[in-house]
Amino acid sequence: MAIASINPATGEIIREFPAHTADEVEERIASAHAAFGRLQETDFATRARWMRAAADLLEEEVEQVASMITEEMGKPLVQARAEARKSATAMHFYADRAEEFLSGRSLEDPSAVNASAATTRYQPLGVVLAVMPWNYPIWQVVRFAAPALMAGNTGLLKHASNVPQAALYLDSLFERGGFPPGSFRSLLIPASAVEGVLRDRRVAAATLTGSEPAGRSVAAIAGSEVKHVVLELGGSDPFVVMPSADLDSAVATAVTSRTTNNGQACINAKRFIVHDEVYDAFVERFSAAMEALTVGDPLDAATDIGPLATASGRDELAALVDDALAKGATARVGGSTAPGSGWFYRPTVLTDVDAGMRLYAEEAFGPVATVFRVADAEEALRIANDTTFGLSSAVWTQDPAEEELLVNGLQAGAVFVNGMSISYPELPFGGIKDSGVGRELSAEGIREFCNLKSVWKA
Repeated sequence: MAIASINPATGEIIREFPAHTADEVEERIASAHAAFGRLQETDFATRARWMRAAADLLEEEVEQVASMITEEMGKPLVQARAEARKSATAMHFYADRAEEFLSGRSLEDPSAVNASAATTRYQPLGVVLAVMPWNYPIWQVVRFAAPALMAGNTGLLKHASNVPQAALYLDSLFERGGFPPGSFRSLLIPASAVEGVLRDRRVAAATLTGSEPAGRSVAAIAGSEVKHVVLELGGSDPFVVMPSADLDSAVATAVTSRTTNNGQACINAKRFIVHDEVYDAFVERFSAAMEALTVGDPLDAATDIGPLATASGRDELAALVDDALAKGATARVGGSTAPGSGWFYRPTVLTDVDAGMRLYAEEAFGPVATVFRVADAEEALRIANDTTFGLSSAVWTQDPAEEELLVNGLQAGAVFVNGMSISYPELPFGGIKDSGVGRELSAEGIREFCNLKSVWKA
């Protein structure tokens, strides 16, 4: 079986790689397990030195990495560079803070538990399997790998099958920085082989970023093996605009938030919920700005929107839009595929979307926005929460009472006030409902794959 890297801007195969055999998979699991025995005995200063060296390599190779990302999954080159640099920043962040985050605590009054001392400590779990998506092929992996390795865990990466070059780059990055051989290895395997790896007793836990069905599958397998999981799944994030909002800023941010990464991010704003007083003005400006975006070659600096990463992704997006249009939705702009040999879709703004359309409930993974008219903050909140997802959200208002109502009432893992959803190493990241379980990033992220051990002394 071959795993192909295909340029989504042209549909042409860049390179093919043979899938790992059963023997090669076994060797890599054994290597990760052996590396854990060595890595957990090292101190934070040593791991930090290795992590900083790996981050420096990534920064030195940013142009090579960015070109690889763009050619393999289609995001504009400037965004690919930003992804690589953001990943290096997160690596430095955890190199600097891992020891602090995992320092544990001492009970101030141990006599309360009949002890002379009572403490907690964080210890690594072991080998963690990471099942990762193609949309941020370096960042999605690094935001798991950096904290996991700094905690003393080792990692196995099953990357998306359309980004094998990214998988192989990551396969060697941390070892080149100094980590013991086997500390982080990639598995070029099909999705059907994930279950066997996850059930291996040497694998202690799993993390997945991807679709809801994939998350349910991994969670079911891990549950039957009593293994810990962190899941970051889909999102249909609301972007609420109230009358007091700075409309110029809201519109500009709405365009960026909907189209970053060609509209293929779980935390892209997807549903724009706008108060009646500013609805017409917002739709007019938003639609004009979306229509003005340049769709084309992602290697061209003038391009705003590149191709979708896969032909199937483009076709699924088109099916969602076609279903909505057939049932009465209005396309203010776009609403169809773009010409060319690659997998392009026009930036699209739809209004008059209702619950009878697939697009109302399903995640649109591409540059397609839906806009809803509401009468007040309570109706905005009802529509915002009328989804099975709960990843992130944005609220645009200058009214403190509205802000408090919406921030408190939105069913999501994060709320951004007068800004767009974005992930930062300093803030925990994750969702509720069908958007997943657990948290990545910040102190909470590094603690996910640790055993919190209580120590009582007579």
